[in-house]
Amino acid sequence: MNNKTAIILGASGLVGNELLMQLIRDDYFSLIKIFVRKTLGEKSNKIEEHIINFDDPESWKEKVVGDVLFSAFGTTIKKAGSKELQYKIDYSYQYQMAAIAKNNGVKSFVLVSSGGANSKSKIFYSRIKGELDCSVSKLGFENLAIIKPSILVGERKEFRFGERMAIKLGIFISKLPGVKKYRPIRAEDVAMAMIKAFKSNKKYIEAEYIEVFNWAN
Repeated sequence: MNNKTAIILGASGLVGNELLMQLIRDDYFSLIKIFVRKTLGEKSNKIEEHIINFDDPESWKEKVVGDVLFSAFGTTIKKAGSKELQYKIDYSYQYQMAAIAKNNGVKSFVLVSSGGANSKSKIFYSRIKGELDCSVSKLGFENLAIIKPSILVGERKEFRFGERMAIKLGIFISKLPGVKKYRPIRAEDVAMAMIKAFKSNKKYIEAEYIEVFNWAN
């Protein structure tokens, strides 16, 4: 056992929860700190759960200590209710956690971004993800990995009709020449790629679909 401490932001989500399950089974990690808005109810002697108010970092920032921060945090504009709230969740809260982790001596950061992320994109979601990618790249982590999967496949707690349609479309168009990167990818594969990215100990990794898929298989 290597006794590594992992920090997870977004452990209740599709990728984040799969990541949590994989880390529990991985002897490389002895402690998993999860920062959530409400309890997940997961039972493991590895888990240290922190229920926090993201708008009050002074009350929890000293607890963000470990070897690696994994972030798979995010929402949809429908669930958030507005672009302003989605920006706060997808950009502000994640950047805040990353900056705190860096300040507390966490050396590695693995971020789930999105295929097509671009800070200059006209698509709001892609622009948020791109802005976050650029911002965390400037924080100075010793090891930084930005994972950019395409459409995610997995069992979510809530039904997303648009996402189901996008998965079917992605499967179809990925068979065409030159667009394989849009092929849907399983959440468990993304989680596996996140762990492998950290263990690779490379200074900087920016991986889109092909690289993520190769790591997970």
